[in-house]
Amino acid sequence: MEGKIIKGVSGFYYVHTAESGTYECKAKGIFRSQNRKPLIGDCVEIAVLDEKEKKGNVIEIYPRKNALFRPAVANIDQALVIFAAAQPEPNLNLLDRFLAVMRFQNVPAAVCFNKTDLVSEEVKNNLADIYSGLGIPVLFVSAKEGTGIDALSGLLQGKTSAVAGPSGAGKSSIVNLVQQEEQMETGAVSKKIGRGKNTTRHARLLCAGGDAYIMDTPGFGSLELQKLTAKGLWSCYPEFLPFEPSCRFTGCSHICEPGCGVREALKEGKIHRQRYETYTALYQELKEAQKQRKKNI
Repeated sequence: MEGKIIKGVSGFYYVHTAESGTYECKAKGIFRSQNRKPLIGDCVEIAVLDEKEKKGNVIEIYPRKNALFRPAVANIDQALVIFAAAQPEPNLNLLDRFLAVMRFQNVPAAVCFNKTDLVSEEVKNNLADIYSGLGIPVLFVSAKEGTGIDALSGLLQGKTSAVAGPSGAGKSSIVNLVQQEEQMETGAVSKKIGRGKNTTRHARLLCAGGDAYIMDTPGFGSLELQKLTAKGLWSCYPEFLPFEPSCRFTGCSHICEPGCGVREALKEGKIHRQRYETYTALYQELKEAQKQRKKNI
């Protein structure tokens, strides 16, 4: 019987099948010897051990079209990253890290700013201006007031979307609004530290109506750049791509070289300075990491 893993807890995998509902399964030992681990979102084949108790074994993991490892999920059509527009203030460096990693792994991304009832139109327009050149959806919603949720639901239709974001952004509140299958626990932002408490303990796949699935994942406070290199970082900034061919030097870092098409576009206002500043910060971080790895060899 074929199904999709919708949750994994303590070595048990919960596999949803179109024919008979959800089965609690263990994975075959051979997967460990092959260094393969089932992930949320995997399409699998199961052997039913007890139909009445809905017990089974995962006996085959079908090929993945993609896989992320922070969070550990598979077969994602898009990544929806949710940040608060305020309370807490959005960490745009963290947001750009996430977008760079998604671009590197060829996973389409969309950005959702929540808590827009707390900010002015000027703040929303500024955020829209920063991300308008990326060619990705940018949505503004208020989970508290219910505004923008219809547009968000439309974006989810026909896709499996991994929802991620820092604690306190209202991610669980939004998930609760776009699906009724399982209501997530929500939490408040600490006044003392200015950030939220993570309320999602395990990744799980939830049906958002029809053929839309939401993969709710635990909040993150940092995001590793994985196999990204300083040299290749620029290609993860889509607004740089039209201007890179104008660079005088092949392999231009877009940091200090003369005749740089990207920096010329920055001067002309064709690239947002906020985005360029996060690029330079991530570039230096990747260079330092590369130097450290060489020292440790």
